[in-house]
Amino acid sequence: MGRFFDPEVLIGFRDSAETWLYDQVLVPSTLVQLAALLVAFAAARYLAPKLTKLVENAGKVRRFDHWLGLVAAAVARLTFAIIWLAMCWLMALVAASRGWPHHLITIAVSLLSAWIVINLISSLIRNRTFARAVAIVAWTIAALNILELLDPAITLLDNAAFNIGDVRISALTVVEGVLALTVLMWAAIALGDLLERRIRHSPNLTPSVQVLFAKLLKVVLFAIAILIALESVGIDLTAFTVFTGALGVGIGFGLQKTVSNLISGVLILMDKSIKPGDVIEVGDTYGWVNSLGSRYVSVITRDGVEHLIPNEDLITQRVTNWSFSGQNVRLKAPLGISYDADVRRAVELCIEAAAEVERVLADPKPVCHVRGFGDSSVDLEIRFWINDPRNGVSNVRSQVYLKVWDKFHEHGIEIPYPQRDLHIKSPVPVTVSQG
Repeated sequence: MGRFFDPEVLIGFRDSAETWLYDQVLVPSTLVQLAALLVAFAAARYLAPKLTKLVENAGKVRRFDHWLGLVAAAVARLTFAIIWLAMCWLMALVAASRGWPHHLITIAVSLLSAWIVINLISSLIRNRTFARAVAIVAWTIAALNILELLDPAITLLDNAAFNIGDVRISALTVVEGVLALTVLMWAAIALGDLLERRIRHSPNLTPSVQVLFAKLLKVVLFAIAILIALESVGIDLTAFTVFTGALGVGIGFGLQKTVSNLISGVLILMDKSIKPGDVIEVGDTYGWVNSLGSRYVSVITRDGVEHLIPNEDLITQRVTNWSFSGQNVRLKAPLGISYDADVRRAVELCIEAAAEVERVLADPKPVCHVRGFGDSSVDLEIRFWINDPRNGVSNVRSQVYLKVWDKFHEHGIEIPYPQRDLHIKSPVPVTVSQG
């Protein structure tokens, strides 16, 4: 590292750069080629918008296959570079036939060709950010190789190094590690998504087991990718023993909740107590499970609000799973009638009202029981079954009440107001004396 910042080395590098500049760049042949490249650049900028529209319109023709449309869209994004490359290629052919110097134009043709090919290949990657990063890195390496600067750049990065114990870490090692880790992580994500789709289409696995297998598989793939990346740059994994111990202490103090949620998520998936599509109630939250995450469970309520409930809460709190062992759920609708009403007729009307609601199941049949004699009414309770609790329970209970209301009014069954009997005793004479 000290040699890299040695004044004599820096002065030598500066002198070499000046010599190269005066001998290779600031000469008439190079300046003429540079001017020709600038003219081609301006012409390509002028023609690119018009040709881009033609390519985009061609890609929208219905008789073209889908993949041809994708190719047309990719070419449309590179129209400027393609036109510039074509002009540079023609200038290189003319210069070669006339015997004129054309080394700078040849370099430009190679760089533009590499840029176009790399961008076309990276367009196959769905993640735009990752595709752009791959294109930049690949083109940088290709450009350094074309300019014959790849070996000097590697040497320069390797000289910028320092030691940590017996481990030598250089800028080249860091770059190689980042590139290897990026490629391996992308491969792990792509393979994980592919296997996850295969697992989710397996009819022999329950939804919770599918989620568990998919998440464990991704964790294993990510771990393998990280280990391979570290090994590829020559880092001894035993050097991370102390770091692993410190990480364990950090987890014990700072990441306790996070680790608790991760472990709780694994337990939920293993015991199959909650799975996607279940209708659950946690505290004041009632809705159906949309997805199971590593830290939380996504629950969507009837209002369309998505609640992210930590996995730990589902382990430590009381959870009502309306569809744990099946979709059939029994609901209760309490009500009261007047003491003057025909109780047996009221019970029959309540059963008829519940049976007329579409979502109420005919088997098991709705029933109505007398629960007791209250202060103001005879207390009844309608019990009925539904098989779609994810569509709501309050709304079907409301429909049953409305049907009962209509039938009671039709048959003269009274729903009483709260009543109180007041008993007034005989007045007691009060003697008033004047002082």
